[in-house]
Amino acid sequence: MTLPFWCVLISALLIFLAKIPVAKAMNAAGGYDNHHPRAQQARLTGFGARALAAHQNSFEAFPLFAVGVLMAHVTQTHGSLVNILAVTFVVARVLYLLLYWADLHWQRSLVWVVGLLCSLLLMLSPALA
Repeated sequence: MTLPFWCVLISALLIFLAKIPVAKAMNAAGGYDNHHPRAQQARLTGFGARALAAHQNSFEAFPLFAVGVLMAHVTQTHGSLVNILAVTFVVARVLYLLLYWADLHWQRSLVWVVGLLCSLLLMLSPALA
C-alpha cells in the first residue's frame, strides 16, 4: 500500500478519534444519551461544542482528500509531491483537531486552509506532473 493510501486510512480513523472528546463532553453533561445523541450534542457548549464541530469537519474534509489521492493514483501520478501533500494533509488535520479543542481559532483556520490546499493540489497533481 502506498504512503498516500496509508494517509487516507489515517484520515478516516481521525474522524472516529475526533468523536472521543465529544463522547466525553456528552458524558460530562449528564451522561451519554444513546437514545437521542444528536439532540444531546446540539445542547453542548464550550469545549463540547467545539469538539463536535471538529468531529463534523473531519467528515467534511475527508472526501476531498480521498478523491485527491484517488485522482493521483488512477492517473499514476506518484512521487514526492503526492507523498508530501498526503502527509501534510494528515498533519494539518491532527493540528486542526488540537487547535479547535484548544479554541485557537485563527490558527485552526490557517491549518484548515493548508489541508484544503493539499486536497486541491492532489487533484491537480496529474496536471502538475
